[in-house]
Amino acid sequence: MRADATHDVITVDGARLPAPAPRRTIVVHKPRGIVSTLDDPEGRPTVRTLLGGVKTRLYPVGRLDVNTTGLLLMTNDGPLAAALLHPRRAIPRVYHAKVRGAPGERALTRMRRGVHLEDGKTLPAEVRVFEQRPTKTWLEITVREGRSRLVRRLCEAVGHPVEKLARVRFGPLTLGKLSPGSWRDLTPGECGTLQRAAGLSAGAAAAAARPRRAPGTSPRSSRPRPASRKRAGARAGARRPAEGGPPRGRRGRRRRRP
Repeated sequence: MRADATHDVITVDGARLPAPAPRRTIVVHKPRGIVSTLDDPEGRPTVRTLLGGVKTRLYPVGRLDVNTTGLLLMTNDGPLAAALLHPRRAIPRVYHAKVRGAPGERALTRMRRGVHLEDGKTLPAEVRVFEQRPTKTWLEITVREGRSRLVRRLCEAVGHPVEKLARVRFGPLTLGKLSPGSWRDLTPGECGTLQRAAGLSAGAAAAAARPRRAPGTSPRSSRPRPASRKRAGARAGARRPAEGGPPRGRRGRRRRRP
């Protein structure tokens, strides 16, 4: 059964669990050189170092590699994070990528149709050129899956390696004018929009909070429902001949005496 520590009393070995911290979601502008984890075994700076003044323990929603900058969500709302990252939701991620050379229509079409990588074919991406330079090109690329280093591998596969990469939108949220290394709390309106994008509307959240029934149990009881006496008796009678009577054939007909 599901339990909610904000309303239910939950104890372990007689000790009551503390109530969970209020749910909080923030958006961070991750700069280059920062690792999108709370701890790094190599001792590199992590996003934790950017959250001065934040006492709530927040976790990154997905990751950006160490050389990628831009929008990173952090939250202590586990169901929200899981829903946003679930492949079924296909939440769009928009990146601005500076690539080497000038991608032609053939390369752009390959990305739009999907490219075969070592871990499988990518989903179709939305790609447009928004700035052309003599030897470099800025692309806006929208993907709907969260594979590791996907945009970098996608561009490299079509012959135009990425030199700079920034995520500017995640679902309905945009980076806006947030400066690198800064963070801010989401507004109530943004939280609601993000919940809806994740499929966690009020109705869906209420349904997810209801206890799940085991197969074969009634809606009002967690115990299995007994079989009907009438049906159970009928099955037993079909297996055994009537007491004191002659044996029956396989289809229940009496055998004729010779």
